[in-house]
Amino acid sequence: MADVPQLWMRNETRLTERRAPLTPQDAGRLVRQGVRLTVEDSDHRVFPLAAYVDAGCRAAPAGSWAQGAAPGSAYILGLKELPPTPERLHHRHVYFGHAYKGQAEAPALLERFAAGGGTLLDLEYLADAQGRRLAAFGYWAGYVGAALAVLQARGLLEGPLAPMPRAELDRRLRASRAVPPPDGVQLRSVVIGGYGRSGRGARDALVTAGVRVTRWDRTDTARLDRAALLGCDVLVNAVLTTRPAPPFLTPADLDGDPGPDGRRLSVIADITCDTGSPLHLLPVYDRLTDWATPARRLVDGLRPLDVIAIDNLPSLLPAEAAQAFSADLLPKLLALGTGTPDPDWLRCRAAFSEAMTTLQPVPVPVPDHDADEQPAA
Repeated sequence: MADVPQLWMRNETRLTERRAPLTPQDAGRLVRQGVRLTVEDSDHRVFPLAAYVDAGCRAAPAGSWAQGAAPGSAYILGLKELPPTPERLHHRHVYFGHAYKGQAEAPALLERFAAGGGTLLDLEYLADAQGRRLAAFGYWAGYVGAALAVLQARGLLEGPLAPMPRAELDRRLRASRAVPPPDGVQLRSVVIGGYGRSGRGARDALVTAGVRVTRWDRTDTARLDRAALLGCDVLVNAVLTTRPAPPFLTPADLDGDPGPDGRRLSVIADITCDTGSPLHLLPVYDRLTDWATPARRLVDGLRPLDVIAIDNLPSLLPAEAAQAFSADLLPKLLALGTGTPDPDWLRCRAAFSEAMTTLQPVPVPVPDHDADEQPAA
């Protein structure tokens, strides 16, 4: 493993981000394979620094990569957004950059890489030859997003949110079944992209909560039935798109009167969180929600309508989400140092090169309608 440069797992800037791209157990596996792995301290990561040190990792102060502590050959490994400094990025960064879909912040980020000569290996674009994501948080994003939507629909969701084990979230979902529906009709849901990772997670949470689930795939979105979307109680959008498409709902669709023949929809959970992007498929809202205020009212009146659009949903189940993601990412991190160019990482580099040239969305096929990090992720 002499060819493996140092991996440097940074502290996450966002205080609500409790996940890690590597668990201590998987970090130890990398170390035993000869990988030099440094882990920054963090006061909000779900796994303590001591566990990484016990696994053979080196420790570093939080944020020290940005102050020049990390060697230039290191891969800086993270999950969510970078801090605003340094302005010039010269390392190879592995994280969810959210910079290739026309987001408002994308040009400034890419300019930082251009200024420093660094590279973004965006984990959203770490995919196989068929375009299938190789390491993703999608299942847990869908699970948590759908769970929050049900709790909101039943009047049980309160902020601020806090991380918890899955067992506790499932207990709340099962307990919510006791809430009588206001009109005597049990909740019904539609999960768009219901057969991808995020969609499967959403379906499992809804079943745990005792909600009837209808799953849509590409054929359903190709012949879009907006009346069916307005006629359900909970809508979960778990579709990742890489090119503009007709929106699932528009503000005009929400103008009709609620009632037996009108809108029944009361909660939208958008797992994709593509606000500010031309790929936004639910332009009925224009800003994200967060842990402090998880739901935002879109329509008042007899049948209120709320939206939940939190861009780090899996961090509410940080241990479970990190364990699954780390297991997926581990073999790809090992592949960085084999001495043979890895085709999946080469596709990441190609996506970055194209974005740097055009500053336009990079079309990457996603055959299973998967949505993750929404932004993730």
